[in-house]
Amino acid sequence: MRGAVFMRYDNSNENQKIRQVKHMSDNYHEDVHRQSTIKLRRRLRELPPFVQDFFRGVSDTTSIQTRIGYVYDLKIFFTFLSEERVEMEGKAIDAFDPQDLQKITVDAIEEFMEYLNYYIRNEKTKSLEFQNTEQGKSRKLSAVRTFLNYFYKKGDIVSNPAMLVDLPKLHEKSIIRLEVDEIARLLDEAESGAHLSDRQKLYHQHTKTRDAAILTLLLGTGMRVSECVGVNISDVDFAVNGVKVTRKGGNETILYFSGEVERALRDYLETRLDEPARESDRAALFLSLQNRRISVRAVELLVKKYARLVNPLKKISPHKLRSTFGTQLYHETGDIYLVADVLGHADINTTIQHYAAMDDEKRRSAARRVKLREE
Repeated sequence: MRGAVFMRYDNSNENQKIRQVKHMSDNYHEDVHRQSTIKLRRRLRELPPFVQDFFRGVSDTTSIQTRIGYVYDLKIFFTFLSEERVEMEGKAIDAFDPQDLQKITVDAIEEFMEYLNYYIRNEKTKSLEFQNTEQGKSRKLSAVRTFLNYFYKKGDIVSNPAMLVDLPKLHEKSIIRLEVDEIARLLDEAESGAHLSDRQKLYHQHTKTRDAAILTLLLGTGMRVSECVGVNISDVDFAVNGVKVTRKGGNETILYFSGEVERALRDYLETRLDEPARESDRAALFLSLQNRRISVRAVELLVKKYARLVNPLKKISPHKLRSTFGTQLYHETGDIYLVADVLGHADINTTIQHYAAMDDEKRRSAARRVKLREE
């Protein structure tokens, strides 16, 4: 159970093994970027050739993942123009040129927004499928706005009609997070595996210290799942209880952790440092059962497996563990700027939107304390 006394042990051998992997280069983030670049180039071939000018123009101000998102969204937009607009109907996507952008009107953009509700997704069955939430439609309109604005600034078109169409109204959703008792039970489940199925318990014997370390690290630092899987053994420094992570955009920072996170990591490292791994994955902190660097998908499934045992009504993901950390940090400090800094939010408004609303609870509590008449 949480709060149990941890045994002390001589970690001199552990420190020696950690030093042995410090010389290894960190290829994970480079590999991810390389694979994403290849994916982007492959997808770009599905768009009109002139569109590459746009992607070159925004390459210095956007991440590779943002540009991949643009490719998908613009592919849908050009498919819509080719299939649904009379003035461009039947025109092959690779035949579009900048002059065709002049034919795009406000009506066309509004019709595109309607199209997003049920456009053809399955190319084999040609079935109409509901595809986009409010967030999905908003993202696609934003992509079209950015795309047309690039050519407007270049002088290739005289206006940007997409700017005259309002973004869909997004309905606020409550933040799903774990309560304090749920956090304790989640970590207990990872350590004990008491409520897992018989089949799951077989694997749990080999992964329990790793699973507990991953969950404790996510809950204790608020790092993103992509940051977690990218951590190397040499990124962990017990001298300061800090871990180096690579943020979105490629910036590196140090996240500091508590004694409980330290104990979970040390417990895991006792076995991890003796595990064989592929040459390319030897530096990785967290390994899969195949002794390769654990994947984002594997961590997502890991979190889902244990969270389901704690509260089956809450759909808990690694991002929800991040929200849990942010909520606790804001409750403890009341410092929204500190929360934004630790979570790595580039825009403080993102943090305010998600966490400052919790001040309503304090305001309601204050209102109940004011007495106008003696009862």
